[in-house]
Amino acid sequence: MGYITGTNRDQITLITLDDFVDENNLCRLIDAFVNSLDFKELGFKYSATNDTGRPPYDPADMLKLYIYGNQYRIRSSRRLEMETLRNVEVMWLMNGLTPDDKTICNFRKDNRKALKEVFKMFNKLCLALGLFGKETAAVDGSKIKADNSRRHHYTKEDVEKMLNKLDKKVAEYFDELDRNDSAESEEPRLDQEAIDAAMAKIIGRKAEVKAILRDIKENGGKPVCTVDEDAALMKQSGGKGFDVCYNVQTSVDDKNGLIVDFNVTNHANDLGELSDMVARTKEVLGVEEINILGDTGYSNGAEINESEGIGATCYIPKPKPSHQPKNEEFHREKFKYDAETNTYTCPAGNEMPQVRTRERDGFKVYANRAACMKCQVKNQCTKSETLREIERSPYQENVDRAAHNVKENPELYQRRMELSEHPFGVVKRIWGFGQFLCRGKEMVTGEIALAFLAFNLRRAVNILGVKKIVEAINNNASSLENSSDPLFKQLFCATRFVFSV
Repeated sequence: MGYITGTNRDQITLITLDDFVDENNLCRLIDAFVNSLDFKELGFKYSATNDTGRPPYDPADMLKLYIYGNQYRIRSSRRLEMETLRNVEVMWLMNGLTPDDKTICNFRKDNRKALKEVFKMFNKLCLALGLFGKETAAVDGSKIKADNSRRHHYTKEDVEKMLNKLDKKVAEYFDELDRNDSAESEEPRLDQEAIDAAMAKIIGRKAEVKAILRDIKENGGKPVCTVDEDAALMKQSGGKGFDVCYNVQTSVDDKNGLIVDFNVTNHANDLGELSDMVARTKEVLGVEEINILGDTGYSNGAEINESEGIGATCYIPKPKPSHQPKNEEFHREKFKYDAETNTYTCPAGNEMPQVRTRERDGFKVYANRAACMKCQVKNQCTKSETLREIERSPYQENVDRAAHNVKENPELYQRRMELSEHPFGVVKRIWGFGQFLCRGKEMVTGEIALAFLAFNLRRAVNILGVKKIVEAINNNASSLENSSDPLFKQLFCATRFVFSV
């Protein structure tokens, strides 16, 4: 019995690239979606060509290449170049074009803003297909490493220490020069050229460090990164310590786990990001009210208040206060507040009136010095020798309301983790997006936009399948053609045409 045999390599066959890409292949959806876009309206470079000069590559072809690459964990421009030479699906998408890695890299650099708009356009398609529930969304942030190593992040203290070391080094070389000059003729002498070269190197490094110190002073004393100036030092989760990162914020819809919108910041935590993500989510979904699920990192009274003001019902638990007494009977939550009298009552039954308002943040401080001094259980309540103070945020009611919503709706809040963590788990862990390849906030925004577009595209296909997406577009053709948004109308009319051919 022989083996299974393949096709004779020398056999001439009548076959085209199109025969290698079946009707359910993801490439056909990428091709149809990209062909439906108005690249001039989206602001792509070379969306219009000149009558003279060497013709550029079509931005549609380059975008298809990047979307395909992000689907299959291929982000490097050099690796994408290799795919155009060996991958049949890429050959089909690119119609056999083979741009070099520099051209591929320049496309992403030149169109960093437009790439975010492409992500939004695909979400419009998902909206029309009914893939967004538009009732509940979960927000979360994740740190992604910047293309800037830790040793290229400088604080004022770091730079001053470096300058002191360099000054000492210069002084040591001057001492060596003096000893070299006073040495007897028969004694071995140091190489003067080697000393001069070392001195020049130290002086050059000192000039660089002084320039960094000048930048820090101009930045108000804040640390600077010399490779990616927009990145910042942040503490990573999972006990990984500190690294130079970006904080990527996402909003994920409850119905099918699609990413509604995202934002890239250089803020080290999520405390000031809630209202911005709520506004972005409402704008994309086109709703007036929405439920927002967030973890304790978003428990900022001012942000919750602003989010509620623009139509969000927040579900955010309160973080546990630090430096709590060992005896749970005297924890912060055991102190009861009375809004009518504006006082707290401690577990021992003593009333604590407001004694002052903190100027820096408007927090109200409540205490009863006389009662504390006489209290028999004071040593269980506080380590202070005088009194126990309770601080109350001016937005405490908003924080309490968001925490109460969590307590009253545990099943809804349980959805938060699986919604918000899933996109980051796929993109960062499975697809290997652990570090940005680009530098600068605009560039990394375009880079992550491609990754999130790939995530939503793959998710939409997994939910409906290519054929069902075609049927849904055809069934909704009449309503889509009446859309007042010209880009929206063009997107679906073109996509319907491609799929129906």
